[in-house]
Amino acid sequence: MAAKDETKTGGGKGWIAALALVSLVAIGTGGGLGLYLLSTVEKAVDVKTKDAESKAVKVLKYTGDLSLRPVGSVVTNLADSGDAWVRLESSVVFKTGAVPNPDVALAEIRADIVAYLRTVSMRQIEGASGLQHLREDLNERVALRTKGQVRELIVEMLVVQ
Repeated sequence: MAAKDETKTGGGKGWIAALALVSLVAIGTGGGLGLYLLSTVEKAVDVKTKDAESKAVKVLKYTGDLSLRPVGSVVTNLADSGDAWVRLESSVVFKTGAVPNPDVALAEIRADIVAYLRTVSMRQIEGASGLQHLREDLNERVALRTKGQVRELIVEMLVVQ
């Protein structure tokens, strides 16, 4: 009877070892398959993203040999009161080589902006229409100052305090 008990306990240990080995193989196979599928999905998403970007039509307002130069920050007070101050940051767009000395032109434009803003009241620049009128007036002044060499003045930031 002692011989039968020894074979039963040995068989049980073998069964547990076989089950542990099969479990380890299953875990390894599942992990490997997961990593493979992850890399495959990432590649497919990258390909779709690149295809979508290449299909998108990019419409640019300004193309060719145009330059964008920052005018700089202009800080001055408004006409209606000494308490209201305005800070305007802008840039100009012009054809490369059209303006003989861009640094001098930018300094003149900055001086024109300061002179114009000192004549503007707070009511004139309130709201979206006021901002649009300010932008149009500044574009006209820049075009006159540079004799049409600058295509546009872009208002980047306007802060009234």
